[in-house]
Amino acid sequence: MRNRLMLVQLGLLVLSLACLLIAPMLGADFLPWSALADETGRADDQYILKELRLPRVLMAYLCGGGLAICGMVFQAMFRNPLATPFTLGVASGASLGVAIYVWSGVSLVVLGFSGLSIAAMLGALLAIALVYLLTQTQRGFRTSSMLLAGVAISFFFSSVILFIQYMSSMVDSVRIMRWLMGGLDVAGYDAVLSLLPFVLSGAAIMFYFSHDLNLVCSGEELAVARGVDVKKVKLVLFFTTSLLVGAIVSVCGPVGFVGMMVPHICRHLVGADHRGLLPASMMFGGIFLVACDVLARSLIAPAEMPVGILTAMLGGPFFVILLVRAGR
Repeated sequence: MRNRLMLVQLGLLVLSLACLLIAPMLGADFLPWSALADETGRADDQYILKELRLPRVLMAYLCGGGLAICGMVFQAMFRNPLATPFTLGVASGASLGVAIYVWSGVSLVVLGFSGLSIAAMLGALLAIALVYLLTQTQRGFRTSSMLLAGVAISFFFSSVILFIQYMSSMVDSVRIMRWLMGGLDVAGYDAVLSLLPFVLSGAAIMFYFSHDLNLVCSGEELAVARGVDVKKVKLVLFFTTSLLVGAIVSVCGPVGFVGMMVPHICRHLVGADHRGLLPASMMFGGIFLVACDVLARSLIAPAEMPVGILTAMLGGPFFVILLVRAGR
């Protein structure tokens, strides 16, 4: 089993490197890396490759990997392979922040961050705070209470978003709807560099608690008997995953189903031990979202499809397959 784990992780690492090298060249037009060194080449091609495609591929890899490991943690905490990073209403909170920002008509930039991203992050933090406060009204920090609080917050925020869309102008309503589809429209490396610390620190914290997460997955009573502070583990992982999801959603919008599909597939490849599952999920999630983004940029070229539409089209059948297999 250990040899298989190392082989799979090595294969994913090679695929990751190949993906990061090949994906920037693909799109409506094929642009080889040699275009950067060609002094006689078109300046537009060099700009597209260096300032648009490469940061977009890096952002897709970070977002895909981050969503995948967050989905892995939620599936372990709830002991349900159908759990997603958006289970606790973080995406709905971010979407509400964006809806309010667009509706207000304000346009600002703070420390290089767009007002849209700041509003999304503030909305995500509001959802995290409300879920935590509602969970604290119950005794202990139970996952069932957390799940119910997240679902309630998500439904309430979704209804407020619909109200704001109804009250908005046609232009603002389309802007809100376009953001809700999820996308990776980035230019330059500022957004990539701002998201990188969230993904790396979140992955490090999750890996530190991966052994405890294995025991919690086996049963909270068993984990307590083995000396695990279950409440502390769940609390730390709740805030870590929620903040990471909030940071990702504030940049690329609510790109769904990545966090549900990827950990489930990787669990079949490397097993249920989270010490091996976490790096595998992170690499596979990055590869998956980069591949989806390349397809989204190419299928209806020269126009671009929001990548969230494509992941949803893939996630729907995958969800049905899981339900059928569970029924059997």
